[in-house]
Amino acid sequence: MMHHIKGVLNAEQLSILTEHLAQAEWVDGRVTTGQQGATVKSNEQVNTHSALYAELQQFVLQAINQHPQFFSTTLPVNISSPLFNRYQGGGAYGFHVDGAVRREENLWLRTDISATLFLNDPESYQGGELVIQDTFGQHKVKLPAGDMVIYPSSSLHCVTPVIAGQRVASFMWIQSMVRDEKKRAMLGQLDSDIQQLAGLEGGSETRMNLLNLYHNLLREWSEI
Repeated sequence: MMHHIKGVLNAEQLSILTEHLAQAEWVDGRVTTGQQGATVKSNEQVNTHSALYAELQQFVLQAINQHPQFFSTTLPVNISSPLFNRYQGGGAYGFHVDGAVRREENLWLRTDISATLFLNDPESYQGGELVIQDTFGQHKVKLPAGDMVIYPSSSLHCVTPVIAGQRVASFMWIQSMVRDEKKRAMLGQLDSDIQQLAGLEGGSETRMNLLNLYHNLLREWSEI
């Protein structure tokens, strides 16, 4: 299931990040891709061995970890170090599937969820849609700057050619406490309903009962 998470970065945070990215060293995006992806990938990524990259990825991690909807939707155990990519001049990424596991320093991370955080205005470039394929067909995604889309890492997906301007984004993978996508979606909806009850008069007992149910289900389904 695909989810649109609004306002992961605010205008001030976007301005700071954009300024830093303008000073970054960009390299061939295939350096972080396996053999399957390298044949269909044409973009650039921030050099992960540069000192600036460490600052950029910490900046993004801090923002997403403070966003309540990100946590409730993904229930993260581990988040990969965010990467940054740039598409321009016809750059694209053909249909591919993300690897099932990734090496993150001293641990292996299972990729349950893929995430793309859009960093520039969608009107500033042509093309560059993220296309996600699932059992209901293909879905084109092109979000406002600062918004994020998350979707199952098992999905085939691509980025269409950018024929004018630049498309800049950050992307990462999440290992969830709850591996099963349907169970994770039910917990996310339950959490949303609980939050809505917080402002209703006389709803405290119902909210407490649902909160109890939420934590018992999370206890039952989590793999940590």
